[in-house]
Amino acid sequence: MSSSPSGNGADAGAAIPNAQHKLIAALGDGKAEAAAGGKTFAAQGDLPKLPLPKLEDTARRYLASLQALQSEKTHAKTKQVVEDFLKNEGPELHAALEKYAGTRASYIEEFWDESYLTASDSVVLNLNPFFILEDDPTPARGNQLMRTASLILASLCFVHDLRKGVLQPDSVRGTPLCMSQYAKLFGTSRIPTESEGCHLEHDADSRHVVVMRRGQIYWFEALDEEHRPLFTERALLANLEAICKDADQTKPGDVARGALGIMTTEKRATWAGVRNTLMEHSHNARCLEIIDSALFVVCMDDSEPQDPAQLCANMLSGTVQLDADGAQIGTCSNRWYEKLQIIVCKNGAAGINFEHSAADGHTVLRFVADIYTELIMRFAKSINSATKSLFEAKTSPWARGAGGKPSEKEKEQQERFADAQAATAPKKLEWHFEKSVLDAIRFGETRLSDLIHQHDVQVLEFSRWGKNFITRHKFSPDAFVQMAFQAAYYKLYGRSETTYEPAMTKAFLHGRTEAIRTVQPATHAFVTAFDDAETPGAKKLELLRAACGAHAKLSKECASGQGHDRHLYAMKCLVGQLEAQGKWDQGMPKLFEDAGYATLNHTVISTSNCGNPCLRLFGFGPVAPDGLGYIIKDDALSVCASSKHLQTVRFMDELSRYLARIESVIMESYRAANVHTKATFIDHQGRECDVRTGKPIGSGQAKKGNGYADDYDENDGEEGAGYSFYEDTSVKATRPRANSRRSRIAHVGRRLLGDE
Repeated sequence: MSSSPSGNGADAGAAIPNAQHKLIAALGDGKAEAAAGGKTFAAQGDLPKLPLPKLEDTARRYLASLQALQSEKTHAKTKQVVEDFLKNEGPELHAALEKYAGTRASYIEEFWDESYLTASDSVVLNLNPFFILEDDPTPARGNQLMRTASLILASLCFVHDLRKGVLQPDSVRGTPLCMSQYAKLFGTSRIPTESEGCHLEHDADSRHVVVMRRGQIYWFEALDEEHRPLFTERALLANLEAICKDADQTKPGDVARGALGIMTTEKRATWAGVRNTLMEHSHNARCLEIIDSALFVVCMDDSEPQDPAQLCANMLSGTVQLDADGAQIGTCSNRWYEKLQIIVCKNGAAGINFEHSAADGHTVLRFVADIYTELIMRFAKSINSATKSLFEAKTSPWARGAGGKPSEKEKEQQERFADAQAATAPKKLEWHFEKSVLDAIRFGETRLSDLIHQHDVQVLEFSRWGKNFITRHKFSPDAFVQMAFQAAYYKLYGRSETTYEPAMTKAFLHGRTEAIRTVQPATHAFVTAFDDAETPGAKKLELLRAACGAHAKLSKECASGQGHDRHLYAMKCLVGQLEAQGKWDQGMPKLFEDAGYATLNHTVISTSNCGNPCLRLFGFGPVAPDGLGYIIKDDALSVCASSKHLQTVRFMDELSRYLARIESVIMESYRAANVHTKATFIDHQGRECDVRTGKPIGSGQAKKGNGYADDYDENDGEEGAGYSFYEDTSVKATRPRANSRRSRIAHVGRRLLGDE
């Protein structure tokens, strides 16, 4: 990964090398990362490496994951292939991987990065996940302009603390987690090539923000050289108002004709060719450099999604809408998918869409949770001025709207202030498009619309019960929901299919994820029994407990680096690397050519759990036929399903019915076990409540994102109603240095606001 998209990493921020510069230079060496990154990265040197499982354990787990997915005959053949692998190439290949791992921070990192970056298809609907935030906690700040300004400012504070090394490091139950992904979260872009997929470019000194409105692209400097925000919220608001006023002069029917962001949804080679054509003009090259090196992109949509399903679709891929003349006026033209995006709708609904190759959901979730928390604390501060901010960032003395200039004793300070005012004024990027580029945008929009129409996004917000109900009945919440997906799918199709759930491995240096293969023998035993009307409820519950227990155990093993998926994948990739070096002449082991390996790596149901109180919904495109993002809240479950060529509405209906049925089974068992115990009590409001949940009986219901019919009868079982360092120095001049990236781009774009 380069330190600067312009190739001038040495001059970018050379005056004050921030923790980010040092960290990027140190990546790969945990102790060097710890020394470079302050408190935020202090634990890097103590993190263990991701362990290599024993080969025999990997083989055992691999076969267990296939048992319920294969016929007896096919599984017997796969078992023989695995036994042959253990006797022949396996031990030698495992030893080679052990040697390789000794020279790397992580044995899987290089191969995993390649798996993301060599993908040639569109990233939209294939790679980029999204988060939808809960509504703004501050009264009167829910409108688009105010919410966008507050989210940008909170994000800038997060960047400041990260770069200063004062951001609180992640941990789980006292165990420190790897923080390396944060180094690549901001100022990073996925750059396409015509023949080799993509590569990541990172600017460790990025200090500007890009804003998109109606497909038009604007930018402004947002941080000073100490990485402090160059804005008050009011000044940011003025910038955004100016941007909207300018962009809204573009007629909706004309937006898509020049919306270059559409090209980021194209196949990688196609977009690379268009980029190369654009960059033949030096002005276009500077415009692309501004976008590539920006901290993040803010997308201000002029649409207002009417229900949760539409909101999810908007955050996932943008919307498709044609006017009377057939021109695209949906929000799909107002995106730049190669970067971290903050998306805000006309009604203030906000979300994040992020480029996945540099960071996983847990990392982006921490960022989202922190900026949302900061907004709550700002509201609290308006009530009690003694309330502290979550971040240590202070507004720059050069900030626009700060209420006065710095000391006027020194002329240089006045010049710096004037420079800051000029730098923070929003500027519009204006392109020189050849006909071939305009044609590419036109055809790209058509293909994107086709792609979006091939996918269906639906939402189930089940508010009858959630984590509290599940844990009170002694189930693992995640395992419980995973079994719900399996049972609903089996009810529709009569079979189990390969299912994927990621387990976070950030307890290890440069850890990413391990694959939890949900379909195990215990899983299959439960779903087949649950679908059998002759199986007693007590037996169904017994099998559910066994399946959930097995899933929870497997999840724990995967999180501790003892899964089988990454181990096998690394060995497969290593074969190709060793062959290229002339160090392997045995060909590809038959294990990787066996039908079993193909079955396990053709995921049909891809799932991910990403819960936090700041999130309303979470999801991703269906890399597999079904993509299920879910959030387990204390008293609710939120599921966003995206699928291609499957009946998404029908699946969500079946999922809702399963949740009602399993509640009845659980409560029937509970009542039978507590026949001599009073099952209800009367609360202070005179309502009858269930002693197991503490919730009023019959109080909850399932809210549907698109009008699903809830099959639950409140008369049936109604008793059961109920996841920081930086050496401070004096402020340096904000004026760009000659020949630096900042000097090249400082005056690019048509300026919208004058000096204040």
